[in-house]
Amino acid sequence: MVEKVITLDNVSLIDFLGVENNNIKEVAAAFPMSKIISRGNEIRIKGTTPEISRISDILDSLMEHYQRYGKVTHENVQTYLTNGGFPTSGPTPPVPPDDDEVLVYGTRGVVVRAKTDNQKRLVEAAEKYDLVFAIGPAGTGKTYTAVAIAVRALKNKEVKKIIITRPAVEAGENLGFLPGDLKEKIDPYLRPIYDALDDMIPAEKLKFYTENRIIEIAPLAYMRGRTLNNAFILLDEAQNTTPMQMKMFLTRMGPTSKAIITGDRSQIDLPNKQKSGLIESVDILKNIKGISFVELDGRDVVRHRLVREIITAYENAGQ
Repeated sequence: MVEKVITLDNVSLIDFLGVENNNIKEVAAAFPMSKIISRGNEIRIKGTTPEISRISDILDSLMEHYQRYGKVTHENVQTYLTNGGFPTSGPTPPVPPDDDEVLVYGTRGVVVRAKTDNQKRLVEAAEKYDLVFAIGPAGTGKTYTAVAIAVRALKNKEVKKIIITRPAVEAGENLGFLPGDLKEKIDPYLRPIYDALDDMIPAEKLKFYTENRIIEIAPLAYMRGRTLNNAFILLDEAQNTTPMQMKMFLTRMGPTSKAIITGDRSQIDLPNKQKSGLIESVDILKNIKGISFVELDGRDVVRHRLVREIITAYENAGQ
C-alpha cells in the first residue's frame, strides 16, 4: 500500500466535495480496495499504485470541471467514474464543451451570459478591442456583463489579475461624513461589484483572489502612479470621473492590459456641474482606431419591467 495526499487549494469545499463529502464518498465506493479520506482541504488516498493513479486522474478531472463550472454534482461524479475509472478503464472524460454564449458558470447554479443584443455587442467588442466604453442607463447590465467578461479572461488565463475601480462620488455624499475606517467608508460604493463577483466565483476562491490581490477592488484615486500590466481593468460609474481622473486612468494601461469603462450619462453626481470625464473622453477619443464604444438603452434593461418604462419616461422628459 502506498499513500498520496492531494491538497485542495483555492476551492469551495462544499461545492467540490459535496454535502457531507458525498462526492468523495462516491469516488471511494467505486474503489473498494483503496482507502480515500477527506479532512479539511486534504484528500488522503491509500492503495496500490495503479489504483491511486486512476483515482488521481478522476480527481484531477473533477477539479478541472470545478474550475470551469464552479460546482461538482452527483451526476458529474458518476460521469467521470463511468468513463475514467472503476469499473471501466479508458481516458478521463473531457470537460463538457463550452456554450459559446456562456461567459461564466457561476455559483449556486448561476449561468452568466449576455442577455440582450447590446450586451452581446459589448462581449464581442471586448474580444476584439483592448479598450471598450459601455455607456447606458441603470439596469442595462453594463457592470455585470463587464465583470463577467473579466472573470472569464482570468479563468481562461488570458490575464493574471482583475482590477476594478470606481470614483468614490455618489449623489453629493462625502466620504468624510461616513462612519468607519477607509475600507468601511469605501465598501458601500463598491457593493455592486462585490455582488457581481459573488454570483460568479465561489466564496472561498474569491477570498483567496482578493487576499492575494489577484482581484483588486479599489477607489479610482488608488490607481494614480501605477502601470497595470497583464490585467483586465474595469472602471465603473465613469460618469463621475473628472477629466483629469479619466486621463489618469486611461494612461494606466500596460501593453498587455484590457479595459472596459462603464458609465451612465444621466446619473452624473459631480459637484457644481463639473464636466464629466466620461463625456469629454468620448468626444476626444471617438476617432481613435482600436477603441470601441457600445451604447446600451432601455431595451437592455434586465431588472423589473417597470425599470424600462421609468427610463423611457425620463428620456422622453429630457432628463
